[in-house]
Amino acid sequence: MFLDEFHSTDADRICITAEQASQFARQIAGDYNPIHDPCARRFCVPGDLLFALVLSRYGLSQHMTFHFCGMVGDSVSLSFVEEEETGTVSVVDQSGKQYLSVKRSGWTIHDPGTVETFTRRYVAFSGRNFPHYLKPLLEEKGVMFNPQRPLVIYDSMGFTLEDHDPCDLDLDFAGANLDVKGKRGEAHLEFRMSCRGRDVGIGSKKLVISGLQDYDAEKMDTFVTNFTQLKLANPCSA
Repeated sequence: MFLDEFHSTDADRICITAEQASQFARQIAGDYNPIHDPCARRFCVPGDLLFALVLSRYGLSQHMTFHFCGMVGDSVSLSFVEEEETGTVSVVDQSGKQYLSVKRSGWTIHDPGTVETFTRRYVAFSGRNFPHYLKPLLEEKGVMFNPQRPLVIYDSMGFTLEDHDPCDLDLDFAGANLDVKGKRGEAHLEFRMSCRGRDVGIGSKKLVISGLQDYDAEKMDTFVTNFTQLKLANPCSA
């Protein structure tokens, strides 16, 4: 399984080290958000890694929503708690603190190839948050995050599939919007799914951006340049 190197398993619990989390972010998602750097003061495991682990365990359901409730730190012992009657899955630590809540309904695809393809397609899309999708939104609204301490948090995502036949899914960006409320912004990134040119589903991802300030083109251009150089220096990203 392609996720094996990004976590360890002990009985019914999993553990993700900061190094494993950072490798997933860069190698699979192409995500260079500083919050996923092992040495980051506010390090957290990428939400997309938790997302991928849920799909690998429970399959790809027709309707799924993922809500991230907290930031997973280095080497936190996690378990998956399933409530079959409600179709809910929770990711919690040993003290019962919840980090992810998943709701699912409808039919479920368990075909490993289809699940992995969908996971890789979505994670690659998700990892392109910045600068591809967020920069134009920020510029349009005349705001930006603090380039010294960028804080962009993965809040939630959801999708609906219309076709349960296993196939090689494609996933494409379908538009975005940004709602600004003072120093806080909520970005919604829409995507659509297709199979051999036929539409098979839609979805949306929500990001929360904190510490907004007036847009400064020079500062943003410098940040983007440094960000791009970092990616170029790590050619293993997906």
